[in-house]
Amino acid sequence: MPTYNFINKYPDKSPISVNDMLRKLLIPRKWRHFLRIEKNILINGQYRNFNELVYPNDLYSISLTHVENQQHPILPSGHLPQIIYEDKNILVINKPSKQKTHPNLFETNTAMNDVTTYLGYTPYIIHRLDMLTNGLLLFAKNPAVVPILNRQLTTKTMQRNYYATVKLKDIAQKGTISSPIAQDPTDQRKRIIADNGLKAVTHYEVIGRDLSKNTMVLKLTLETGRTHQIRVHLASINLPIIGDPLYNPNFNGEPLALIAYEMTLIKPFTFEKLTVTLPNKKDYPNG
Repeated sequence: MPTYNFINKYPDKSPISVNDMLRKLLIPRKWRHFLRIEKNILINGQYRNFNELVYPNDLYSISLTHVENQQHPILPSGHLPQIIYEDKNILVINKPSKQKTHPNLFETNTAMNDVTTYLGYTPYIIHRLDMLTNGLLLFAKNPAVVPILNRQLTTKTMQRNYYATVKLKDIAQKGTISSPIAQDPTDQRKRIIADNGLKAVTHYEVIGRDLSKNTMVLKLTLETGRTHQIRVHLASINLPIIGDPLYNPNFNGEPLALIAYEMTLIKPFTFEKLTVTLPNKKDYPNG
């Protein structure tokens, strides 16, 4: 197995034990075990026991030698993605509308195929966007950061914000939709609100109203990541997204007005907060 090395500085925070620091970095328990018995966690170049303290500005070095790689390689598309942010561990692209996130069988025209073209190897998928949704999509560039990013998703450390355009309606300025979501038994493409569904929580805020177009723009933040979550939740309160062919009964061929415009996370193996935003205003509602 290859070795993955990470070196960073402990920030100006209260002193913390080595073990607690690794926990805060969301390093899996199995990996913490190997770091301890193999002494592959160094502070300022020296091994410290897990109950010893790390102090502000100490340099910590982590070497992971037991990272399993279960990625199945996929074919490159021959097309390059639009890169919004990149460092040695992660890549964020702007996925266009009408492109799938990842391939099935021998497909080669998805966002994942594009990233494979750019990197020269298959990336690791962290989350998905609906085919009709455009915006920020995160990939991991190595398997060592995958469980950490996944944990950020489940612990809500990672946040994803969206804009949706809907018809003008008199609703509260802010609100939360928490109806559970299940598979539609009559249509495999769709999801429905159902008591026996999976927990789903969407927060919304009205950020703009256009009286001339009879529309308004909502900012949406997800606590969960169910398939079609925003689309189903908004339709459930009689605010289907403009251009939604599945959940808007007044769909008339327009593009789906749903954009993943902002993402916030902690860079893996660091304490550094990262916020990535779509830079081009043409990608925004009324841009």
